[in-house]
Amino acid sequence: MDDLKAQTWAVLDAAWAAGLRYFDAARSYGRAEAFLGGWLAARGHSGAVLGSKWGYTYVADWRADAETHEVKTHDLATLDRQWPETQAALSRVPDLYLIHSATLDSGVLENRAVLERLAELAAQGVRVGLSTSGPGQADTLRRALAVRVDGVCPFSAVQATWNLLEPSAGAALAEAHAAGWTVVIKEAVANGRLSARGLGGQGDVPPPLAGVARDLGVTPDAVALGAALAQPWADVVLSGASTPEQLGQNLAALQVSVTAEPLRSALVQDPAAYWGARSALPWT
Repeated sequence: MDDLKAQTWAVLDAAWAAGLRYFDAARSYGRAEAFLGGWLAARGHSGAVLGSKWGYTYVADWRADAETHEVKTHDLATLDRQWPETQAALSRVPDLYLIHSATLDSGVLENRAVLERLAELAAQGVRVGLSTSGPGQADTLRRALAVRVDGVCPFSAVQATWNLLEPSAGAALAEAHAAGWTVVIKEAVANGRLSARGLGGQGDVPPPLAGVARDLGVTPDAVALGAALAQPWADVVLSGASTPEQLGQNLAALQVSVTAEPLRSALVQDPAAYWGARSALPWT
């Protein structure tokens, strides 16, 4: 745990030195919130924007071979338990607080008790929202846009998967942006599939992406991130780097101009196929 904390802080130090100010965590990301909160306190940084998520509980107890790593419960009891846990770990209130991987079938967008509690947090100044996953991201987001508590939508932020392989949520994200929501993009490198490592760890990068990266003199992840940054509705694009070296490669996305549409057209997959392949990936 100490080694992982040290590595986390090294990445955070590199991110801060590079001018990055948005940091993402969740209750189910092991001790991510505690590592982040401890780092902020130790460094004395101000001006950081923090996002976190509730609704999953980490249960693997630091065992990579655990049969179950996290349990999803989108109910009021979980929200009421995890909200103070997040504040304690971060030593502050997060700026964005999201339902973790909200879906239509979870029922959370129809749970009046949860929605009313989230509306209370929104009234206190927290940007409440949701993260989305799966082939139904757009439907989930549009349902969230229509939610009302006392005539007002409590949500004003979304974190969604968008990348060159799976851009299907783009139109709905544009709608959220137009409604004044903060739009955060996750998995822009498709869990490593659009990085130099590739899906198999052998550099098996999609040829169109590899070609553009070669022409621009950057790694494929920088092109993939640049394509996400090029979307006019994207406010924040998450890096996901786990080492300072990876972060350095990712940051090249800020220095290149990527025309996303030709790449997207060449690489786009059927959403159901994409998410099916994602669910089959090995996780550590």
